[in-house]
Amino acid sequence: MDIKAVQTSYARWAPVYDKTFGAVTSGGRQQAVDYINRFPGKVLEVGVGTGLSLEHYKPEMQVTGIDFSEDMLQKARNKVRDLSLSHVVELRQMDARTLDFPDNHFDTIAAMHVLSVVPEPERVMSEIARVCKPGGRVVITNHFQRKRGLLSSLERVFAPLANTIGWHSDFEIESVLQEDAFAVVEQKPLPPLGMMTFLVLRKSVVA
Repeated sequence: MDIKAVQTSYARWAPVYDKTFGAVTSGGRQQAVDYINRFPGKVLEVGVGTGLSLEHYKPEMQVTGIDFSEDMLQKARNKVRDLSLSHVVELRQMDARTLDFPDNHFDTIAAMHVLSVVPEPERVMSEIARVCKPGGRVVITNHFQRKRGLLSSLERVFAPLANTIGWHSDFEIESVLQEDAFAVVEQKPLPPLGMMTFLVLRKSVVA
């Protein structure tokens, strides 16, 4: 994905995102937040988008959200204001490839339906590893490429349209699992039709 294409695509998606892709992915998003709520502390949501998940965090959580798209962030800011979400510490425009946070800063990092959208996802994962505390968790929901079957064929058909539709249909899970600091804690398919995956990684406590 080209960064300009991401910006253009999500400016186009912002007005209708909640009722389209946001609605389709709501179940996985709820599961992710329910899991995160079990572990108190500082949370970073990478690719917070229009803020669909923000109201579901427990009040005692400390949530920071970032997104590259100002159009999406404005929707999220409106939700925080309208719903008086005091647990949301800040929402910032930021490129996930260069996170403006100190090392070992967050207890939990959420990346929901964003890693197949960003340019250089491996670089994003390296930054996530850097700002995650030792022993901290990374909770991911995302579509990953299937190895076989009809859906796998469709993913290959749509792959050249990534800059137009706003995401990589042929995104490989290996792009997420390349960080040696992380171990897989949980991995399971999500509805509808197992098209999305729920993935939890934990950062080693050993430097």
